[in-house]
Amino acid sequence: MKIAELRNLSKEDLSVKKAALQEELGRLHYSKTIGQVEKPHRFKELRRSIARIETLLRQPEKSKE
Repeated sequence: MKIAELRNLSKEDLSVKKAALQEELGRLHYSKTIGQVEKPHRFKELRRSIARIETLLRQPEKSKE
């Protein structure tokens, strides 16, 4: 996901999105262990999307400090 799309979401929506991406990443890791990964590039995309969301969730906290 692009950062511009994520900035339009609320904190609750970001948290839900993050949980869904983490769940998908877990399923992808499971698929890797049994040798059935169709899109290995998806690992990188999911990790980066999760990092973007975490950054946006922490931004207001950083500005207060």
